[in-house]
Amino acid sequence: MANPSIDILSNILEQAAKIAEEHVDAKLSQLNEMDEDELERLKEKRLEALKKAQKQKQEWLSKGHGEYREIPSEKDFFNEVKESKNVVCHFYRSSTFRCKILDKHLAILAKKHVETKFIKLNAEKAPFLTERLRIKVIPTLALLIDGKSKDYVVGFADLGNTDEFSTEMLEWRLGCADVINYSGNVMEPPTAAQKSGTKFTKVEKRSIRGRAYESDSDSGED
Repeated sequence: MANPSIDILSNILEQAAKIAEEHVDAKLSQLNEMDEDELERLKEKRLEALKKAQKQKQEWLSKGHGEYREIPSEKDFFNEVKESKNVVCHFYRSSTFRCKILDKHLAILAKKHVETKFIKLNAEKAPFLTERLRIKVIPTLALLIDGKSKDYVVGFADLGNTDEFSTEMLEWRLGCADVINYSGNVMEPPTAAQKSGTKFTKVEKRSIRGRAYESDSDSGED
């Protein structure tokens, strides 16, 4: 006896395949109808876009993007934040082993998301900043956009309350704050992490204690 549900699913898949095929055919037909001048303009437009993307990448790399690195002082923090649109700063302590767990994941993400600057700062060397940003739990990630603190990842609560969270889980969390270009679904954490049986804190896009670092009084100097 035929299964109605399977038949319906089969019809849906056939229709989807037909639509996709028609879309490809339409694109090919459009290309075939283009004259040489139009094809040349299209090629130049794409080449220009590639050059622009490469130029942007080189600019990011020149500002320290593409690697996860430590900055020596609070004063350096303000300079780093001012020159980059997106910044993830890990406030850590050498004696806190969970900071080393974050280090591993952040080093991977820094290479993958060149559009964002990934830095770390020893909280014990940054009393002014930790007080100003009200950082009380170590580790804490400050997520900054356009010189303002938009969000924070405090401990591992948003990462499943486990030391075994995946790099993808942290990537998802940063994507929720728009501090990286995230291609996944921000409404749900990664499937692999969900299967681990851990609990997740619902994350909503929000602006937390947004602060700009523009005036001289914000430099941390006396």
